[in-house]
Amino acid sequence: MGQKINMNKKLFTAVAALTGTVIGAGFLGIPYVVAKSGFLIGLVHMAVICFVLMAINLMTGEIALSTRAMHQIPGYASKYLGKKTKIFVFLASAIGFYAALVAYLIGEGESLSFIFTGTLNYTFVSGIIFWILMAGLTLGGIGRFKKIEPLAVALVFLAAIILGIINFNKINLSNFTYSNPSLFFLPFGVVLFAFLGMSTVPEMERILERNEKLMKKAIIIGSLIPLFVYILFTAVVLGLYGNNVSEIATLNFGKLVTLLGMLTMFTAFAALCLAFQDTYRFDFGLSFKKAWLLVLGVPLLLFIPIQIFGLAGFVKVLSIGGSISGGLLGISLLLIHSHLQRQKKLERKPEYMIRMPMIVKILFILLFIAGMVYEFL
Repeated sequence: MGQKINMNKKLFTAVAALTGTVIGAGFLGIPYVVAKSGFLIGLVHMAVICFVLMAINLMTGEIALSTRAMHQIPGYASKYLGKKTKIFVFLASAIGFYAALVAYLIGEGESLSFIFTGTLNYTFVSGIIFWILMAGLTLGGIGRFKKIEPLAVALVFLAAIILGIINFNKINLSNFTYSNPSLFFLPFGVVLFAFLGMSTVPEMERILERNEKLMKKAIIIGSLIPLFVYILFTAVVLGLYGNNVSEIATLNFGKLVTLLGMLTMFTAFAALCLAFQDTYRFDFGLSFKKAWLLVLGVPLLLFIPIQIFGLAGFVKVLSIGGSISGGLLGISLLLIHSHLQRQKKLERKPEYMIRMPMIVKILFILLFIAGMVYEFL
């Protein structure tokens, strides 16, 4: 009995780790792009991308279980595809990290401007103020804040659902029938960004120590939960606001929910900064201050011209980060898994194996390439 309770506890912890990584502040941008393309088109994107990334998460789990030493994705790339690929995979990850940090600067800037002035006219100044605050906090170390993110996300989600129930009579079903096929690919990058979480899969192996047979189940459950959360959240926002959805969905619900959205982006920003600093420190041997400067300095240098020249907004930056970083990481993991399958002898026998035909992997790669091409065009 005690052993079963311990197994269930480990399964829950592993599922929570994956779900907590996947569901971050990026989901705040989904309703905007889905409102532009149409709810049914958005559903297709969410379902397909969830399935594709769940398959890639399962492949990542197999890779981790087949390897004795603990690695992150750059480490697996170096081991199975050659040392030169480590830099390529790191750059792919870096694009995602920096895109997210810039997007959260924009998002926090807009939210602060909205709360204090009722407009978005002071986004640039507010974004700079937020950056100064985070620069000071991250310099002092804020590891405790990253534990708040799941709670912040849950509060935003619950607030949206409660407001949806309270205003149920205001939900317009015609908002779900609108469709614009010419913008079919628009949600791809943002939705892909919102489902990214493969970097947590190797950590799940450590969580499930001595219960690795639960890995497959944990990945499937942890990959599916975000799908239901995103569909429900998007349905509530679109049902109430239709095409009038803001790029940051919480702005539609007023200042209280906007504050919760700010908390979500704050904790996501903090967690990303800490993780990215550790990458520079432990994988590349940089000092704490050099790592801090690279992590905080680059987003500021990108944020300033983006805001001054109006190059992109919250959603566009997320879309670029999702399409390029998610696409490159997805392709890398597909190649690593294919190489692993060709090996006659593995370091250890994994608890499960994914037998995916090469034609399906090629289709996945083509999907990622199409998403990147769409962003460039």
